[in-house]
Amino acid sequence: MTSVPGTEPGLGRRTWLGIGAGLVILVGSVLMWVPGLFHAEVAVDPITRFLLAVAVILMASHLFGELMRRVGQPPVLGEILGGLLLGPSALGQVWPEAVSWLFPADVLDSLNKAAQLGLVIFMFLLGCELRTDRIERPRTVTAAVLGGMGLPLVAGVGVALAAGPMLAGTAVSTLTYCLFFGLALAITALPVLARILVDLKLDGTGVGALSLSSAAIGDGVAWLLLTLILAGTGSGGAGQVSKTAGLAVALVLVTYLCVRPALAALVARMESERLLTVVLVIGATGFSALTQMINLHPLIGAFLFGVAVPRNSSATVRISHQLQGFTLMILLPLFFAGVGLNTAIGLLGADLGHWLVAAGILVLAQVTKIVGAGGAAWLAGLPRGQALQLGVLMNCRGVTELVIATIGLQYGIISRLGFTILVLTAVVTTALTGWFMRRMASREPSLRARSRATAAGASASTGARRFRRRGGGS
Repeated sequence: MTSVPGTEPGLGRRTWLGIGAGLVILVGSVLMWVPGLFHAEVAVDPITRFLLAVAVILMASHLFGELMRRVGQPPVLGEILGGLLLGPSALGQVWPEAVSWLFPADVLDSLNKAAQLGLVIFMFLLGCELRTDRIERPRTVTAAVLGGMGLPLVAGVGVALAAGPMLAGTAVSTLTYCLFFGLALAITALPVLARILVDLKLDGTGVGALSLSSAAIGDGVAWLLLTLILAGTGSGGAGQVSKTAGLAVALVLVTYLCVRPALAALVARMESERLLTVVLVIGATGFSALTQMINLHPLIGAFLFGVAVPRNSSATVRISHQLQGFTLMILLPLFFAGVGLNTAIGLLGADLGHWLVAAGILVLAQVTKIVGAGGAAWLAGLPRGQALQLGVLMNCRGVTELVIATIGLQYGIISRLGFTILVLTAVVTTALTGWFMRRMASREPSLRARSRATAAGASASTGARRFRRRGGGS
């Protein structure tokens, strides 16, 4: 069979020569254009710098995401690391001029706004994923949630009190700061947990279903507690706090009594999915604006609106998948870059006390989460081996803790050092969750057998199947 010229496998000599010539021209042009190399600094307009910053962020995030995927970690861990490397902890150490040039104040402001939009849609999608109507073994799930959140929260409050001057912000009371820090250690990241279960082929097992249910309920409880904590951060005294709390309760009641049934009727009657998508996005952003106006974080409004979306509609499932692609692949890495630019491991410095506090918080966060969730599930009747697996899975903090930590920094609840320690805790606990589960699977034949059975034909849970289609982006 005769092959068509130009379609042979591999690259021909002329193609390689063309690529080489193009690279020479590109390098020469860049060298002539680099500020200060051959002439005075070239003026670059803000739009160009913003687009360059977005391109660099996406390249770094997804490059490291792919590297993490190849070593058996969830890609979101690499995306987070890519954002961290662009900040003062890595690139800022070796090439601070590049960070200053690439991320000036006006570009940072634009990136933060785009990241906030991404977070709003992400929290809306997370609210849509919250399912409490298919919980199996509710007694075990309740115990895991109470133990897995209660023990880390109490331990976090204790650490916050002991290390207050080091980790606390300056804008809130000691009580608000302590409760917030305890809540930050009690978080489990539902999206990343679901991705880990899929990767390990445990999404259809009993332990997988229990961990997803526990994480989903824990997310709901965490955002409720955060709402109460933020209600006390106002500057208007007790009257402002009461007003904020009253408006928050009113918004929840209106959402449950009016918005929820209205959305159910709208979804059932609206034939155009395109129009329905617009309505849902408008609702999520509108609720975000409402909660911002009443002195709560806009992400709380997006999550609340997502919880109100009907669960039994195929149209909303398809819309959720459509929104996930752009949000998780494009917008969320901008948030990771913002986290990286605010994270400065150099703040730990040569102070032994800082390093001891960071190490202590990291160990305490893991031990209390595993013992709290796993121990409570064991007391509720779960076999010891499965209880340990549940505790390890609930130790995954991922994106959710980054969001919580960012809110704490924005409100002045924690210092930059406290923020950096929480970011490191989120990264390390997420990485160790998958590693521990793989070690346990290699040592326990029954867990390997359940994994193979799941891969062979067991149906995955609804939440895990949805996150599988996201490609691990969150």
